[in-house]
Amino acid sequence: MSTLFDLTDKVAIITGSSRGIGKAIAERMAEHGAKVVVSSRKQDACDAVADAINAEHPGQAIAVAANISDKAGLQHLVDETRRAFGRIDILVCNAASNPYYGPMDGIADEQFQKILTNNIIANHWLIAMVAPEMRERRDGAIVIISSIGGLRGTAVLGAYGISKAADMQLARNLAHEFGPDNVRVNCIAPGLIKTDFARALWENPETLKRSTQGAPLRRIGEPDEIAGAAVFLASPAAAFMTGQTIVIDGGQTI
Repeated sequence: MSTLFDLTDKVAIITGSSRGIGKAIAERMAEHGAKVVVSSRKQDACDAVADAINAEHPGQAIAVAANISDKAGLQHLVDETRRAFGRIDILVCNAASNPYYGPMDGIADEQFQKILTNNIIANHWLIAMVAPEMRERRDGAIVIISSIGGLRGTAVLGAYGISKAADMQLARNLAHEFGPDNVRVNCIAPGLIKTDFARALWENPETLKRSTQGAPLRRIGEPDEIAGAAVFLASPAAAFMTGQTIVIDGGQTI
């Protein structure tokens, strides 16, 4: 049996994992042997996902609610993970916010600030909390879920795109900082995926048509189609890969 994608006994925190892309990543990492920590804002939603994972893979999931805008809450998430599993080997920064859809000249200061805090600063906080033990062990993988919005201009998702471009640069910078200690930091940049988070895009017939008519696959993506890349980046298969962004978008544009 190949061990290229084996995550047996690795411990993974996945933020925003009670639904959508994060949930799919938690499920697939557990399937590949990892112990997973399901986290989002609501404990009951996290419990439901962890219970379902444990039904298939007993003892491999716990649920710890955390709001990514709350630094103390993120520290609690890290502390509870260590208490339950003793270590953290993999971090997937998936949770993000986008409270505004429209041109940049209409965004309120508090909306812009929320996007920057939740999509960039919260990732910085969480990575800073888990990286020291990874660097000390000389083993670890950090995956940031960015977006093709960080690679392309847009008239309606400007602040979100800015935050996702910053996430890619965060990964590049940290790859240089952590690389000598064998800790890898990479990004995944999904295109339009059928999640509740992106509902405003794919429920709009005109946006959906524009996003798919010129795409080679002629459709938008599903959450589980992102999970494989996260498993890859966390696994021995990606041992010589850091500071990179994997784009998964089927060829469509925003």
